[in-house]
Amino acid sequence: MARGCPYHPPAGYAELREEGPLAQVQLYDGRVAWVVTGYAETRQLLVDPRLSSDRSRPDFPVLVPRMAATKLTALVGMDPPEHDVLRRMLIGSFTVKRVNDLRPAILRIVTERIDAVLAAGPGVDLVPAFALPVPSTTICLLLGVPYEDHEFFEEQTRQMLMATSTAQEAADASATLIAYFERLVVDKQARLAAGARPEGLLDELITERLDTGELERDVLSTIAMFMLVAGHETTANMMALSVLTLLEHPEQADRLRADPAVAPGAVEELLRFLSVADEIQRVVKADIEIAGVVLREGDAVYLPNAAANRSAEVFDDPDTFDVLRGTRHHLAFGYGVHQCIGQNLARAELEIALRELVTRIPTLRAAAPVDALGVKPGGSVQGILRLPVVW
Repeated sequence: MARGCPYHPPAGYAELREEGPLAQVQLYDGRVAWVVTGYAETRQLLVDPRLSSDRSRPDFPVLVPRMAATKLTALVGMDPPEHDVLRRMLIGSFTVKRVNDLRPAILRIVTERIDAVLAAGPGVDLVPAFALPVPSTTICLLLGVPYEDHEFFEEQTRQMLMATSTAQEAADASATLIAYFERLVVDKQARLAAGARPEGLLDELITERLDTGELERDVLSTIAMFMLVAGHETTANMMALSVLTLLEHPEQADRLRADPAVAPGAVEELLRFLSVADEIQRVVKADIEIAGVVLREGDAVYLPNAAANRSAEVFDDPDTFDVLRGTRHHLAFGYGVHQCIGQNLARAELEIALRELVTRIPTLRAAAPVDALGVKPGGSVQGILRLPVVW
């Protein structure tokens, strides 16, 4: 479903909620799917092993045609135990401690981008000038991917993830990115063998997993593509939409500006309020009885966290944006074994970027009405196409 206002869920979610915590809808291809809007039911199902995340299954649900053509199967598209093996390989690079070690570098990236914004001003589009390059530069630093290639992989990512892309366009972009990483892995492997110093997570995986035979090159290339795409696309959309939300709620921005210590809580509220990664799909492996209905083997299940995160049973006045709300039990990063592995990194990037932006440019304001910004279509990471601002 498409959003009307970019920082509110689609109106249709509220209509579905009136039918109960689970409702049935028809997908684009005619298939019937269950939509879960209840918060408790969403949490319960996200940890139920009878739901499968395996995107290689022929009965796995597809929301838009391009989803069947892309190769984003690493982690998010796998079930235990294969999922758990890969996650254990990667989780150490995304702990709170490792992310805290990156904070000075993230602050430097944010500072440089704000300096560039101010130099280009007093009016810029914050999407290409700030919201995209901050997470893109950060994930390149963490992985050890050359940032000079960013325009290439950002364009391929757009082709993969935009709901308007055809299946062939998405497949071609996916194949192009995997081929890029296969070449990069070969180059890195040769340099490391010649004594070069490791430059990031990809180098660590080559040394510790590829060279030892634990990972095959094609699997490593797919993992790298997944981390690169997930590491910049979702955070970039979240960052742009967070800035817009703060500009549209100036009293909340004032609270953040007056007390930078509010930043972590503000990020949690923005994550709950915006829920940009709103496309969690599963397929039923064995019958599940829940909320008075039975999900049958082979049924498609869709769990939009934007609906669960606006539950009045869990969040007081859920449609109100309040940076002092003080909650972390939202489902913006999912829940259970598939909870987003990069959540600590995303939190740090958002916290530093939003705090610095509202502090250094206190007169920042939108230069176009919300309805002129362009809302990304349903079936993709939610966000806006542009964010012109002045100060």
